[in-house]
Amino acid sequence: MILSVDNINVHYGAIQALRGVSFHLNEGEIVTLIGANGAGKSTSLNTISGLLRPTSGTVTYEDKEISNTPPPEIVRRGLIQVPEGRKIFGTMSVWENLEMGAYLNSDEKEKDSLIEMVYTRFPRLKERHNQQGGTLSGGEQQMLAIGRGLMAKPKVLLLDEPSMGLSPIMVEQIFDTIREINQSGTSILLVEQNALMALSIADRGYVLDTGKVVLEGPANDLLHNPVVINAYLGGDTGD
Repeated sequence: MILSVDNINVHYGAIQALRGVSFHLNEGEIVTLIGANGAGKSTSLNTISGLLRPTSGTVTYEDKEISNTPPPEIVRRGLIQVPEGRKIFGTMSVWENLEMGAYLNSDEKEKDSLIEMVYTRFPRLKERHNQQGGTLSGGEQQMLAIGRGLMAKPKVLLLDEPSMGLSPIMVEQIFDTIREINQSGTSILLVEQNALMALSIADRGYVLDTGKVVLEGPANDLLHNPVVINAYLGGDTGD
Protein backbone atom coordinates (compact mmCIF):
# COMPACT_ATOMS: atom_id res chain seq x y z
CA MET A 1 0.00 0.00 0.00
CA ILE A 2 1.62 3.26 -1.12
CA LEU A 3 -1.03 5.73 0.11
CA SER A 4 -3.61 5.44 2.87
CA VAL A 5 -6.24 7.89 4.09
CA ASP A 6 -7.64 6.84 7.44
CA ASN A 7 -10.78 8.34 8.98
CA ILE A 8 -10.05 11.94 8.00
CA ASN A 9 -12.32 14.79 8.93
CA VAL A 10 -11.85 18.16 7.25
CA HIS A 11 -13.59 21.45 8.00
CA TYR A 12 -13.87 24.74 6.13
CA GLY A 13 -14.58 26.91 9.16
CA ALA A 14 -17.82 25.60 10.64
CA ILE A 15 -18.62 23.48 7.56
CA GLN A 16 -17.53 19.85 7.65
CA ALA A 17 -16.37 18.83 4.17
CA LEU A 18 -15.12 15.29 4.93
CA ARG A 19 -16.66 12.97 7.50
CA GLY A 20 -14.50 10.02 8.50
CA VAL A 21 -13.24 9.30 4.98
CA SER A 22 -10.98 6.28 4.49
CA PHE A 23 -9.50 4.82 1.31
CA HIS A 24 -6.18 3.47 0.05
CA LEU A 25 -4.07 3.14 -3.08
CA ASN A 26 -1.85 0.13 -3.71
CA GLU A 27 1.36 0.50 -5.67
CA GLY A 28 0.68 0.28 -9.42
CA GLU A 29 -3.07 0.84 -9.16
CA ILE A 30 -5.46 3.37 -10.61
CA VAL A 31 -8.07 4.19 -7.97
CA THR A 32 -10.88 6.64 -8.67
CA LEU A 33 -13.00 8.79 -6.38
CA ILE A 34 -16.37 9.54 -7.96
CA GLY A 35 -19.37 11.50 -6.77
CA ALA A 36 -21.44 14.61 -7.39
CA ASN A 37 -20.17 18.17 -7.11
CA GLY A 38 -19.46 19.00 -3.48
CA ALA A 39 -19.10 15.34 -2.44
CA GLY A 40 -15.58 15.92 -1.09
CA LYS A 41 -13.48 14.55 -3.93
CA SER A 42 -11.20 17.57 -4.46
CA THR A 43 -11.03 18.18 -0.71
CA SER A 44 -9.66 14.65 -0.34
CA LEU A 45 -6.88 15.32 -2.85
CA ASN A 46 -6.04 18.72 -1.36
CA THR A 47 -5.75 17.10 2.07
CA ILE A 48 -3.41 14.41 0.76
CA SER A 49 -1.18 16.97 -0.96
CA GLY A 50 -0.96 19.14 2.17
CA LEU A 51 -2.98 22.10 0.90
CA LEU A 52 -5.56 21.38 3.60
CA ARG A 53 -4.98 20.03 7.10
CA PRO A 54 -7.34 17.37 8.44
CA THR A 55 -9.15 18.18 11.69
CA SER A 56 -8.53 14.57 12.64
CA GLY A 57 -7.46 11.33 11.00
CA THR A 58 -4.23 10.47 9.19
CA VAL A 59 -2.73 10.43 5.71
CA THR A 60 0.08 7.90 5.27
CA TYR A 61 2.41 7.77 2.25
CA GLU A 62 5.09 5.10 1.88
CA ASP A 63 4.51 4.07 5.51
CA LYS A 64 5.08 7.60 6.87
CA GLU A 65 2.37 9.90 8.15
CA ILE A 66 2.22 13.12 6.10
CA SER A 67 -0.91 14.71 7.60
CA ASN A 68 1.07 17.77 8.75
CA THR A 69 3.86 17.72 6.18
CA PRO A 70 4.37 20.95 4.14
CA PRO A 71 3.36 20.66 0.45
CA PRO A 72 6.90 21.19 -0.96
CA GLU A 73 8.17 18.23 1.08
CA ILE A 74 5.25 16.09 -0.13
CA VAL A 75 6.18 17.01 -3.72
CA ARG A 76 9.83 16.20 -3.02
CA ARG A 77 8.77 12.71 -1.93
CA GLY A 78 7.05 12.07 -5.27
CA LEU A 79 3.40 12.70 -4.45
CA ILE A 80 2.23 15.11 -7.16
CA GLN A 81 -1.17 16.75 -7.74
CA VAL A 82 -2.45 17.96 -11.12
CA PRO A 83 -5.08 20.48 -10.00
CA GLU A 84 -8.65 20.96 -11.13
CA GLY A 85 -8.90 23.67 -13.78
CA ARG A 86 -5.32 22.94 -14.96
CA LYS A 87 -3.87 26.17 -13.42
CA ILE A 88 -1.06 26.49 -15.93
CA PHE A 89 0.95 29.72 -16.16
CA GLY A 90 -0.81 31.51 -19.02
CA THR A 91 1.92 34.04 -19.87
CA MET A 92 4.73 31.46 -19.77
CA SER A 93 5.67 29.28 -22.72
CA VAL A 94 4.98 25.55 -22.80
CA TRP A 95 8.65 24.92 -22.08
CA GLU A 96 8.69 27.36 -19.14
CA ASN A 97 5.57 25.73 -17.66
CA LEU A 98 7.31 22.35 -17.83
CA GLU A 99 10.42 23.81 -16.21
CA MET A 100 8.26 24.97 -13.29
CA GLY A 101 7.19 21.38 -12.72
CA ALA A 102 10.80 20.48 -11.93
CA TYR A 103 11.54 23.48 -9.71
CA LEU A 104 12.90 21.25 -6.94
CA ASN A 105 15.33 19.56 -9.33
CA SER A 106 18.72 21.26 -9.76
CA ASP A 107 20.02 18.72 -12.30
CA GLU A 108 19.71 20.57 -15.65
CA LYS A 109 20.61 17.48 -17.67
CA GLU A 110 17.86 15.46 -15.99
CA LYS A 111 15.36 18.29 -16.52
CA ASP A 112 16.14 18.32 -20.25
CA SER A 113 15.65 14.55 -20.32
CA LEU A 114 12.30 14.88 -18.50
CA ILE A 115 11.11 17.55 -20.95
CA GLU A 116 11.96 15.24 -23.86
CA MET A 117 9.99 12.47 -22.11
CA VAL A 118 6.96 14.78 -21.85
CA TYR A 119 7.32 15.82 -25.50
CA THR A 120 7.47 12.16 -26.54
CA ARG A 121 4.24 11.50 -24.64
CA PHE A 122 2.59 14.71 -25.88
CA PRO A 123 3.96 15.54 -29.37
CA ARG A 124 1.52 18.44 -29.64
CA LEU A 125 3.29 20.19 -26.76
CA LYS A 126 6.61 19.87 -28.60
CA GLU A 127 5.03 21.58 -31.62
CA ARG A 128 3.99 24.43 -29.31
CA HIS A 129 7.28 24.55 -27.38
CA ASN A 130 7.51 28.39 -27.41
CA GLN A 131 3.76 29.14 -27.38
CA GLN A 132 2.23 30.86 -24.35
CA GLY A 133 0.27 28.42 -22.18
CA GLY A 134 -2.79 30.67 -22.13
CA THR A 135 -3.16 30.47 -25.93
CA LEU A 136 -3.42 26.66 -25.99
CA SER A 137 -6.73 24.84 -26.42
CA GLY A 138 -8.36 23.29 -23.35
CA GLY A 139 -7.09 19.84 -24.27
CA GLU A 140 -3.57 21.10 -24.85
CA GLN A 141 -3.63 22.90 -21.51
CA GLN A 142 -4.64 19.65 -19.82
CA MET A 143 -1.75 17.87 -21.55
CA LEU A 144 0.54 20.64 -20.29
CA ALA A 145 -0.81 20.35 -16.73
CA ILE A 146 -0.21 16.58 -16.73
CA GLY A 147 3.20 17.06 -18.37
CA ARG A 148 4.16 19.59 -15.70
CA GLY A 149 3.17 17.02 -13.05
CA LEU A 150 5.32 14.36 -14.74
CA MET A 151 8.33 16.71 -14.58
CA ALA A 152 8.39 16.11 -10.81
CA LYS A 153 8.93 12.35 -11.33
CA PRO A 154 5.79 11.25 -9.46
CA LYS A 155 5.49 7.94 -7.71
CA VAL A 156 1.82 8.82 -7.12
CA LEU A 157 -0.10 11.18 -9.39
CA LEU A 158 -3.24 12.85 -8.01
CA LEU A 159 -5.45 13.90 -10.94
CA ASP A 160 -8.33 16.29 -10.22
CA GLU A 161 -11.05 16.34 -12.91
CA PRO A 162 -8.74 15.89 -15.94
CA SER A 163 -11.68 15.63 -18.39
CA MET A 164 -13.42 18.83 -17.29
CA GLY A 165 -14.49 21.02 -20.21
CA LEU A 166 -12.91 18.82 -22.89
CA SER A 167 -14.43 17.46 -26.10
CA PRO A 168 -15.29 13.73 -26.16
CA ILE A 169 -12.37 12.98 -28.49
CA MET A 170 -9.94 14.82 -26.22
CA VAL A 171 -11.38 13.06 -23.15
CA GLU A 172 -10.57 9.70 -24.81
CA GLN A 173 -7.00 10.87 -25.50
CA ILE A 174 -6.46 12.10 -21.95
CA PHE A 175 -7.75 8.86 -20.45
CA ASP A 176 -5.55 6.81 -22.81
CA THR A 177 -2.61 8.88 -21.56
CA ILE A 178 -3.57 8.28 -17.92
CA ARG A 179 -3.60 4.55 -18.58
CA GLU A 180 -0.17 4.75 -20.27
CA ILE A 181 1.32 6.75 -17.38
CA ASN A 182 0.04 4.10 -14.98
CA GLN A 183 1.46 1.28 -17.12
CA SER A 184 4.85 2.99 -17.03
CA GLY A 185 4.91 2.59 -13.23
CA THR A 186 3.08 5.54 -11.66
CA SER A 187 0.25 4.87 -9.19
CA ILE A 188 -2.75 7.12 -9.83
CA LEU A 189 -5.54 8.51 -7.67
CA LEU A 190 -8.14 9.95 -10.03
CA VAL A 191 -10.95 12.34 -9.09
CA GLU A 192 -13.47 12.53 -11.89
CA GLN A 193 -17.10 13.50 -12.49
CA ASN A 194 -17.13 11.40 -15.66
CA ALA A 195 -17.74 8.23 -13.68
CA LEU A 196 -18.07 5.99 -16.74
CA MET A 197 -14.64 6.92 -18.09
CA ALA A 198 -13.01 6.82 -14.67
CA LEU A 199 -14.37 3.38 -13.79
CA SER A 200 -13.47 2.07 -17.24
CA ILE A 201 -9.72 2.55 -16.58
CA ALA A 202 -9.56 2.15 -12.78
CA ASP A 203 -8.77 -0.95 -10.75
CA ARG A 204 -10.94 0.11 -7.83
CA GLY A 205 -13.25 2.96 -6.95
CA TYR A 206 -14.84 4.80 -4.04
CA VAL A 207 -18.11 6.71 -4.24
CA LEU A 208 -18.29 9.86 -2.11
CA ASP A 209 -21.54 11.53 -1.11
CA THR A 210 -21.74 14.61 1.14
CA GLY A 211 -18.25 14.03 2.52
CA LYS A 212 -18.55 10.29 3.22
CA VAL A 213 -17.55 7.11 1.39
CA VAL A 214 -20.85 5.37 0.66
CA LEU A 215 -19.67 2.64 -1.73
CA GLU A 216 -16.36 1.02 -2.62
CA GLY A 217 -15.14 -1.94 -4.60
CA PRO A 218 -13.57 -3.18 -7.84
CA ALA A 219 -14.22 -0.68 -10.64
CA ASN A 220 -16.07 -3.21 -12.77
CA ASP A 221 -18.44 -4.03 -9.88
CA LEU A 222 -19.22 -0.33 -9.38
CA LEU A 223 -19.72 0.08 -13.12
CA HIS A 224 -22.57 -2.45 -12.91
CA ASN A 225 -23.93 -1.44 -9.49
CA PRO A 226 -27.55 -0.21 -9.88
CA VAL A 227 -27.02 2.62 -7.37
CA VAL A 228 -23.98 3.90 -9.28
CA ILE A 229 -25.70 3.46 -12.64
CA ASN A 230 -28.73 5.48 -11.58
CA ALA A 231 -26.86 8.18 -9.68
CA TYR A 232 -23.71 8.71 -11.75
CA LEU A 233 -24.00 6.94 -15.11
CA GLY A 234 -27.29 8.35 -16.32
CA GLY A 235 -29.00 5.01 -15.92
CA ASP A 236 -26.81 3.42 -18.62
CA THR A 237 -23.41 1.76 -18.39
CA GLY A 238 -22.95 2.10 -22.12
CA ASP A 239 -22.79 -1.71 -22.56
